[in-house]
Amino acid sequence: MKLRRRRKLVTYLNILDQPIQLSPFVFSRTFLLWAFLGLIGGVIAGVYWISLEFLTHTLALFDGWKVIPVMTVGGLLAGLVIYFIGDPGEIQLIVNNIRFNKGKLDPKNNPSMIFSSLICIASGGSLGPESPLVQITGSTGTWLGKLFRIKGEELRSLSIAGMASGFTALFGAPLGGSLFSLEILHHKYALEYYKAIIPAFVASSFSYLVFTIIIQLGLGPTWDLSAYEYSGIYDFGYAVLFAIVGAALGWGFIFCTKFFKTIFEKRPIPIYLRTMIGGIALGIIAFYFPITRYFGHHEINELLSGDFSLKLLFAILFFKIIAISITVTSGWRGGFIIPLFFVGATLGLILHQLFPAINMTLAIVSCMAAINACVTRTPMSTTILLATLTGFGHFIPILFASLTGYFLAPRIPFIGAQMEED
Repeated sequence: MKLRRRRKLVTYLNILDQPIQLSPFVFSRTFLLWAFLGLIGGVIAGVYWISLEFLTHTLALFDGWKVIPVMTVGGLLAGLVIYFIGDPGEIQLIVNNIRFNKGKLDPKNNPSMIFSSLICIASGGSLGPESPLVQITGSTGTWLGKLFRIKGEELRSLSIAGMASGFTALFGAPLGGSLFSLEILHHKYALEYYKAIIPAFVASSFSYLVFTIIIQLGLGPTWDLSAYEYSGIYDFGYAVLFAIVGAALGWGFIFCTKFFKTIFEKRPIPIYLRTMIGGIALGIIAFYFPITRYFGHHEINELLSGDFSLKLLFAILFFKIIAISITVTSGWRGGFIIPLFFVGATLGLILHQLFPAINMTLAIVSCMAAINACVTRTPMSTTILLATLTGFGHFIPILFASLTGYFLAPRIPFIGAQMEED
């Protein structure tokens, strides 16, 4: 009797399962939804980027000692936006909502995130637009899912696909952006939400297409590194050695950030005062070391093409880490991936000046990969992103460096929301 009931139940479940698996209409509708989300994400990213470029070029006219009042006022304005409109949160909140809030990202935080991040990034903060775009496009995925009454894992997948579309638009790497949206969520199992991988790929591809049309982005690497020529199996060993140094610097950045966090949290003050104090400190650093201003998208090329002394490179490295840490802990909004790439590039140049016989390009890319993988715990997407952004034709050395940084990362992750739940 029990066996007969079990057979009936299995047959019934199989019947229920057939329309989902066999109906081309359902699949086509889902694909179109992913593609539509990607198109929206590309438009959002394009408009955001154009607005950011306009504001940045406008505020860049204030150089020299003027950067100090500009960044002070910028910090104050960003803090007032957060104070009156609402706290949009940081990457910690995004990860927590995807993992523990059924994949829902609240769109009501977007106005505050848009205005505060534009002010912070354009005025010269050492954080980039990747985190704001991930928040905005990810919450757009949630909104679209609710509009079509999608629930459960499909809603979570749509939010992740939205995140991927925003990240991809900025970095121009659909595969890397898709993997990043998965890796950033969980520090042990990058594909825990494996069902979202195809939606993320589709949304990323369409987002990248629209973004390139809007801002007229050409194909090719973003940063002008000299061509790398493979010289033998020892290059993999060099990549690991460079990565060990990069991971050590990643630890230094994490401890520096914790130090400034302790300072800012010693005495509770309104967010607009905290961001203003951060702006004063950042303005002073930018006055003495102009290349440390902004998040590094254009400054990396300036660093690579410049003729900096070893002493100056050490100073740039030191104060850039401090600038990123202050930007993160004082309440300024933005993402730290590209700034970490800038730090890695500076470290690679330092290693090349100390040991001229080593391959400069290999040292730079390995350090960039290691420090980012150490801090964000995203070795796969870091490898793909750097291969795209630098035009580094050999994939495996970057992977060796990324994995080295990942496995040498601190036991407690920098992004606390990545902590494994018992």
